[in-house]
Amino acid sequence: MTTVNRRIVLAARPHGEPNASHFRLEEARMPVAKDGEVLLANRYLSLDPYMRGRMSAAKSYAEPVAIGDTMVGATVSEIVASNHPDFPVGETVVGFGGWQDFAVSDGRGLRRLDPAAAPVTTALGILGMPGMTAYTGLLNIGQPKAGETVVVAAATGPVGSLVGQIAKRKGARAVGIAGGPEKCAYLRDTLGFDAAIDHRAEDFPEALAAACPNGIDVYFENVGGAVFDAVLPLLNTFARLPVCGLVSAYNATELPAEPDRVPLLMRAILSKRLHLQGFIVWDFAAQEQGFLDEVGGWLRDGVVVHREDIVDGLENAPDAFAGLLKGRNFGKLIVRVS
Repeated sequence: MTTVNRRIVLAARPHGEPNASHFRLEEARMPVAKDGEVLLANRYLSLDPYMRGRMSAAKSYAEPVAIGDTMVGATVSEIVASNHPDFPVGETVVGFGGWQDFAVSDGRGLRRLDPAAAPVTTALGILGMPGMTAYTGLLNIGQPKAGETVVVAAATGPVGSLVGQIAKRKGARAVGIAGGPEKCAYLRDTLGFDAAIDHRAEDFPEALAAACPNGIDVYFENVGGAVFDAVLPLLNTFARLPVCGLVSAYNATELPAEPDRVPLLMRAILSKRLHLQGFIVWDFAAQEQGFLDEVGGWLRDGVVVHREDIVDGLENAPDAFAGLLKGRNFGKLIVRVS
């Protein structure tokens, strides 16, 4: 076994879009598992929009990555050495090994995977944090009902794609917003959305309104910006808005140079009695097993579909991550580490 551990560390905090200068690929000695620990060989690394926030020193729900520290991230890993009684060598687990070849864990936060039950990469997507985000946010906050219209932004991503499919299972109309004709065709033809709207089209607001003739009852927010501007006037009275992400603003360096829109939003919240709630997936941690059982069953039965976008090589993670924030990926973005 190699004695070298490649890792990607945060080299500088971005002001605007992250690029190669904000990361550094280092080689260090491979860590050693002590008593009560396991050594993980990371096979797959999840890349997710929340990582942009962890690169910033701004106060948030989680501590920022320190300059010089390994970038955080969920991983599917093989246990290659163990001094832990509950995790033998050879098991495959999902945990938070970060952007590196090897990591040490004391077992907390590790979940065993059964490769015979589902491909292990699903633990980073539809059966992982993104899938649970869609499931818990939509069902707890969105609460879709039969006949209602559910709109989701970034609809071909791992969160949005499952939001729409769950909405359909609840008897609602699913309208997806995505970037480009190929992604919109995938929403309609493969995922079964009732309508798909290209946010890059010049007539995007008009097309969205035409796709929602009875207004919007649930809007699952992943994007913000111009997409939310088009959604806001279409919201029905008592509409519910789970706010999961605002990826359009993650690289912003200043507020938009336009009139203050807060009064408009607040008036809509008041007059339409909107339920707008931000959430982090682990607010609903107690529901994890229920999510795994239900969505895992749907996946095995073929009633939900997922898509992965796999990039080879740990060294390519920074470029892939920068592309994620621009919508370059198509499906759940994963790095095949080794």
